[in-house]
Amino acid sequence: MAKMTMIQALRSAMDVMLARDRNVVVFGEDVGYFGGVFRCTEGLQAKYGKSRVFDTPIAEGGIVGVAVGMAVYGLRPVAEIQFADYFYPAYDQIVSEAARLRYRSAGDFTAPITIRMPVGGGIYGGQTHSQSPEALLTHVCGLRTVIPSNPYDAKGLLISAIESDDPVMFLEPKRLYNGPFDGHHDQPVVPWSKHPAGEVPEGYYTVPLESAATLRAGQALTVLTYGTMVFVCEAAAREAGIDAEIIDLRSLWPLDLDAIVASVKKTGRCVIVHEATRTSGFGAELAALVQEHCFYHLEAPIERVTGWDTPYPHAQEWAYFPGPQRVAAAFKRAVEA
Repeated sequence: MAKMTMIQALRSAMDVMLARDRNVVVFGEDVGYFGGVFRCTEGLQAKYGKSRVFDTPIAEGGIVGVAVGMAVYGLRPVAEIQFADYFYPAYDQIVSEAARLRYRSAGDFTAPITIRMPVGGGIYGGQTHSQSPEALLTHVCGLRTVIPSNPYDAKGLLISAIESDDPVMFLEPKRLYNGPFDGHHDQPVVPWSKHPAGEVPEGYYTVPLESAATLRAGQALTVLTYGTMVFVCEAAAREAGIDAEIIDLRSLWPLDLDAIVASVKKTGRCVIVHEATRTSGFGAELAALVQEHCFYHLEAPIERVTGWDTPYPHAQEWAYFPGPQRVAAAFKRAVEA
């Protein structure tokens, strides 16, 4: 296996699929010659040509609209939205066209579209470069929503997404692009090469969609989280000295409900952690599902740790970002209740 950052793993996934399937095309703003603002597509245009890896105008609605047309005619487009904050002009195309195509055609047409979007904070992007809009996507029938936390999963899930006949919203935590971190904003990023998840096969493999992963087994409480918050929760569990079982959801919708229920029934306690704003965030859906399926096994109220109900602040980014101290406090409340 090779040591890869998440950027390298995502590039490897697209490289594998461009070589494997002539119907795969990659496009978006600056993804061609420039290789993308985060360099995820660097070198792919030179290798596969301008007809398969190409730049688009700054028009997100057009990018997704073109992807829908391509998919109807048999291609498998991989479209990049430069930042998740920019996807709103394309929301109508995503919701009204891509997500509904199979249903409205009674299965005659599918939309095998993958839309890649960097999400989340941690890089001082401010209110227009740090959003986490996953709840707006999981609410839409017909969409799959995926968010990896490490390079191995990122590559395997992206290959599975490209091969899926359903439209997949593939959210990439930009704070993790170049390596994990220990949950603290004032600590250096830890290279993926020192983390087991940084080992990635160079060829083809898949990670199943709709599957969660237990990253840390435990008995005291269940932590439901995803993306960057996986590492924050690991740091919080260490610092609080709590035997937490950390479930990395990976696929937000469809959801691996069996893994969630099995863990919460075992521990009797549940803390949900995500970076997005609290009200109507995806954590609310998770809390409802745990309540519905695990009520008689719960020994304490379900806790949520999230971003605040405000735009992502630039100057106060690390007050907004749910850090280990805030998460550890929730862990302690759950086990002491």
